[in-house]
Amino acid sequence: MRSYRKQCEGKRPPDKGRIRQIVVKSRPGAPNQGLLQVAGAVFPCALGRGGISANKREGDGATPLGVMRLLAGYFRADHVARRSTRLPMAVIRDDLGWCEVPEDRNYNRPVRIPYAASHETMRRQDRLYDVCIVLDWNIRPRRRGRGSAIFFHLARPGFTPTEGCVAVSRAAMLRLLPGLSTRTVLRVTR
Repeated sequence: MRSYRKQCEGKRPPDKGRIRQIVVKSRPGAPNQGLLQVAGAVFPCALGRGGISANKREGDGATPLGVMRLLAGYFRADHVARRSTRLPMAVIRDDLGWCEVPEDRNYNRPVRIPYAASHETMRRQDRLYDVCIVLDWNIRPRRRGRGSAIFFHLARPGFTPTEGCVAVSRAAMLRLLPGLSTRTVLRVTR
């Protein structure tokens, strides 16, 4: 007998409004800028200062080539109203950091700051993490030195390069957020 889950697979309601895939490609002539395509819409985006790399390493500034699932997100409650989304979202507290030291036991994980090892401060003054979504790059399994803190977040004016993340305008992020879920994948191609 088939399992209940298998029996119900064909009976699920349609995923209206849900975003299953986001495709990111580098913009011709600008390796650290890209075009983000989703459900027929195209948005400009910023990529890592190192462009797109199939061999991502800690500190290279490259955006990893590949498919990354959206895991969860953070937002600044003092800058952005809580939005409807299917992603688990948490408020960025003053003591939230993200460890970026490959030798540390908490490498590529959130940490409470102050923290002895080098870390990213999530409550940024430049507002890039007012909405910040964690991608599953190098999360499970974590491999030392393969890159940390690869996020989908807000872009600087002019879409200047990131340290390896994918970044979009605030308007684009707020438009996409309601359709994002843990089933959404971000596919970085060339």
